[in-house]
Amino acid sequence: MQPVVETLSGLERRVDLSVSVADVEKEVQAQLKRVARSAKVPGFRPGKAPLAMLERSHGPGIRYDVINGQVGRAFEQAIDGAKLRVAGAPTLEPKTEGVADDTLAFTATFEVYPEVSAPDLATLAVTRYGTAVSDAEVQQTLDVLRKQRANYEAREDRAAEDGDRVTLDFVGTIDGVPFDGGKAEDFPFVLGQGRMLPEFEAAAKGLKAGETKVFPLSFPEDYQGKEVAGKTAEFTITVKEVAEGVLPEVDTEFAKALGQAEGDVEKLKADIRTNIEREVKARSQGRTKASVMDALVEAGQFDVPKALVDSDVESRVQAAREELKQRGIPNADSVPIPAETFSTESERRVRLGLLVSELVKQAQLQAKPEQVRARIEEFAQNYEQPAQVISYYLTDRQRRAEIEAIVLEDNVVQHVLDQAKVTEEQVPFDQLMGMA
Repeated sequence: MQPVVETLSGLERRVDLSVSVADVEKEVQAQLKRVARSAKVPGFRPGKAPLAMLERSHGPGIRYDVINGQVGRAFEQAIDGAKLRVAGAPTLEPKTEGVADDTLAFTATFEVYPEVSAPDLATLAVTRYGTAVSDAEVQQTLDVLRKQRANYEAREDRAAEDGDRVTLDFVGTIDGVPFDGGKAEDFPFVLGQGRMLPEFEAAAKGLKAGETKVFPLSFPEDYQGKEVAGKTAEFTITVKEVAEGVLPEVDTEFAKALGQAEGDVEKLKADIRTNIEREVKARSQGRTKASVMDALVEAGQFDVPKALVDSDVESRVQAAREELKQRGIPNADSVPIPAETFSTESERRVRLGLLVSELVKQAQLQAKPEQVRARIEEFAQNYEQPAQVISYYLTDRQRRAEIEAIVLEDNVVQHVLDQAKVTEEQVPFDQLMGMA
């Protein structure tokens, strides 16, 4: 008789399962006999140990596995008969009330996938972002590259300002007591790069070689040096040298230093433009994709399986622990990481994944081989030896699958853009690149 699947609430279901004790014991004895043929037991030749002895040593484990296997098959049959898609693993509880002695009974509680209906894409309002790349952006990038390769020349009687390299001695104390890392001599840094805390940079700005300044500095609560985090120190700095940054000329030598083998400045600028356009395209597409996905999530209102959300939360907590380990946190495996931190985003990810899967199925948006290769070739242009990168991604199944997932998302985004209400928006270059 086919078990009846009961609806509890939302996506939660329950079904009673049973297996025959006789069938379990029959399989247990069969497996014990197979084990007995080769089992090595002290005091007995291989394969000659009494079955009763093996029952005591191996029986409980074998019986546990047999029961799990038979209950699992019973569950699969019940699910197949009810034509359900199970989300996550079921929870099994033994059932004793009203159960015959020759039967093992369990109650399985589980969740099913929701019925997902893709929204009417014509009703969605999305934004397609773009950014123009002109000669000004090329020059701006060129200037950044020049600053990165600046030569610093000491200037007598120069008040330090942003862009200057300041070399100084400093001593810091807290309540009059020196602390680790609070003292250095001939310490150089460039003002305006954010290498030092803002209060430190502000104190050094305007000083000339030979000048000294005493000032308070409050360390942030989350400062990496735990012994001084959240405390206020008193620093004394003495400037040794103020050096002005001298930018290199944009000439043949500069072009060669940036990898333009011929030293052709115009070709260098063309390469810079190509790289900028590639980066602008990627960032603009990322913003557009976010707009599309936000619109899909907002329109896709349905219950999501808690089991899938919990699984995603667990993955994100584990990823957070791995990041803490990489940062050298000693108790990364035990430091409390509240699951609630990720629950909202995990629910969104699960909902979006179900919506995307439904759109892919409905509109046949699977990644095509030629699309995958084209995306790999485009990606490979970021490297010095594109051919090697292309070969690596095409021959490595996992890496190729990563690109296939990106192409699939691109297909979904384009499918939505083709049907939705699209607003075009130009984003300033500095804002797109995070310079504003």
